[in-house]
This record gives sequence, structure tokens and C-alpha cells, in this order.
Amino acid sequence: MAVDPTKPRVIKDYEKLPEEIQEQIKLVYPEGFSDHLIRFTNKDGKRVSALPFETDEKYYLVRMTVQEAEALVREDEDYDEEGTLKTEIKEAYHDKYADLDHVADYLADDSEEDYY
Repeated sequence: MAVDPTKPRVIKDYEKLPEEIQEQIKLVYPEGFSDHLIRFTNKDGKRVSALPFETDEKYYLVRMTVQEAEALVREDEDYDEEGTLKTEIKEAYHDKYADLDHVADYLADDSEEDYY
């Protein structure tokens, strides 16, 4: 899916995102973040990695390294020992955010079996 060039782009640390955005990110990346990181050059000319996440209003690049991505999942109680979003959490977030276009688009691309 192409990024809408008119959407504001936001580069932020995961911890500084609102809780509802963190929850939506978990729903879109239920098996962790590290395999989905992209690399880019920031405005200071440094190479950084980030997790892409698009909402209806903004395009986020959530700054994190592979090690930080793995630690976030490992330390988050919403994920199980294997690094997968727990079924009850996935169902709760699905119900909470299914009406948002960017989440509904993702859910439509995935099979219902993955959620129940």
C-alpha cells in the first residue's frame, strides 16, 4: 500500500506515542516488530531504523533498533513467551479498533482465523 504524500509524517519513539496508537500498532504487528523495521536517513544524515505505521490521519515512523523492538515485545505483558500478541488482547484490540479505516484495512487483509 502506498503512503499518502499529503499525510503528515511523524517520527517518534514508541514510548512517547499515545497508548491507543501503541495498541493499534500491536494489533497490526501481532508477531512483534523487529521483522518489520525499515532503515532510512534522518534529517541529520544518520541512518536509523523505524517501524512504519499509518493511521487515517498520519504516517508514523516509530524509532527503534532491532534490539529495542525485541525488548519491547519481551517486556510487554500483552505478548506471550513466543513474542506473539495474546489471543485475548488481540480480540480486545480488534473489537476496540475495528472501526478505524487503517486497522479495518489491515484486518481485511488477514484471515479471521488469526483473530479467533
